[in-house]
Amino acid sequence: MKGTIYVLGYDFGASSGRAMLGELTNGKLTLTEVHRFSNDPVILNGRFVWDVPRLFFEMKQALVKVAKMGVKLDGIGVDTWGVDFGLLDKNGNLIALPVHYRDHMTDGMMEKAFEIMPKKEIFAKTGLAFLQFNTLYQLLALKDDPVLKIAEKLAFMPDLLMYLLTGKLGTEYTIASTSQLIDPVARDWSKDVIRAFNLPEHLFTPVQPAGSVRGTLLPEIAEETGVAPVPVIAVGTHDTASAVAAVPAKEERFAYISSGTWSLLGAETERPLLDASVMEWNYTNEGGVCGKTRLLQNIMGLWIIQECKREWDRKGEVAGFGELVEMAAQAPAFRSIIDVDDPRFLPTGDMLGRIQGYCRETGQPVPQTKGEFSRLIYESLALKYRLCVERLERDLLGHKVDALHIVGGGSKNAMLNQFTANALRIPVIAGPSEGTVIGNLLMQAMALGAFDSLSGLRACVAESFPTETFLPEGEAKAWDEAYARLLALGK
Repeated sequence: MKGTIYVLGYDFGASSGRAMLGELTNGKLTLTEVHRFSNDPVILNGRFVWDVPRLFFEMKQALVKVAKMGVKLDGIGVDTWGVDFGLLDKNGNLIALPVHYRDHMTDGMMEKAFEIMPKKEIFAKTGLAFLQFNTLYQLLALKDDPVLKIAEKLAFMPDLLMYLLTGKLGTEYTIASTSQLIDPVARDWSKDVIRAFNLPEHLFTPVQPAGSVRGTLLPEIAEETGVAPVPVIAVGTHDTASAVAAVPAKEERFAYISSGTWSLLGAETERPLLDASVMEWNYTNEGGVCGKTRLLQNIMGLWIIQECKREWDRKGEVAGFGELVEMAAQAPAFRSIIDVDDPRFLPTGDMLGRIQGYCRETGQPVPQTKGEFSRLIYESLALKYRLCVERLERDLLGHKVDALHIVGGGSKNAMLNQFTANALRIPVIAGPSEGTVIGNLLMQAMALGAFDSLSGLRACVAESFPTETFLPEGEAKAWDEAYARLLALGK
């Protein structure tokens, strides 16, 4: 292995994407942002879809910039959100733009699925939490659609983007594990589920572990962008898998949150947990890197405050997230509480009205100001984190966790971090904020021989990036009382 490794990580989120250059020298990683761009899904012919041609154009723009920097890359990796996919015809052409997981086509599909295979049986075979946008329900919604009838192969979003880079098809395990079509013990497709729903088996390509080399950059793309041919590596291509890989944990018993539009809260386990309590609390067994399982729960996360901000911005009442935190600090504590995972908060649009309606229905004061909305959201998130950690400890792991690590963009929100420490009464360790792309880059480095273990990779993260620890402050009583109110909302 040469002294310095240069790797490029593409990290796609639901609203933006970026390409980050990683330089690994003497066990330390440094980051350089090469290219950042918006990810703007569009409504086309009545469907909410991802603009893949535009995203691929931006990927090539990043390669052009790398070439101009004079850097010779050793690897390229891609990570994205889960569940969504593109369908290819027999000639390898994309049939239609991939449908966005927030599209309404999956409304009612879970109930339809349970008529075909009982809920308990689906969970026993897949270990995955029940979310209406899982790939299984998207495919069920497409059963009578012509695109599925002519489709030859299915490619999850990162696999699709790697296919456009290399011409090679494959399925990386961590992204496939979000589909509700994977056997988490065998770490392969569940033939029982695929056949029960009469899905075309030819759609599903062989599953590869994180860290596999998918192919080499196509010669025409190398020529167009000015970069040399370079291996494209299937990292932990589900963004949460990459983020969890980058948790700089030294504790053996830790929990994590990958904090962004979604908050993915969980623990790392050596094997999937398929007990009834896991299904009852809607936890999920998703694939991790290096053979790990990510036992976690999807929480609505910062989506709610993001949607509120978009509404204020459209009304001309523009305020940055930092300003919203300052306003929240001036608002009264625990005035109202919401269950952030109530289904009404999933769709886009009228988030302010949805929150106000929830508060009216539950007999709580109705927020009016930006500060009141913001404080309500941050306190409610911290309380939901406590609920999820307590269930994880009591019902699933059977032991206490020593610390909660928060990685991702949400780790920069000091108010939410402090609220979380106060609510849980354990240390909260925030950072790195670029956890997802760091995990992407270092999994490439592992594939190239830089590390021989996940612990070695995490030691590099701890050595390369600072973290901030938040300890519980103030009286526990106020948080305990607010927590009791949250529990009462679910009764």
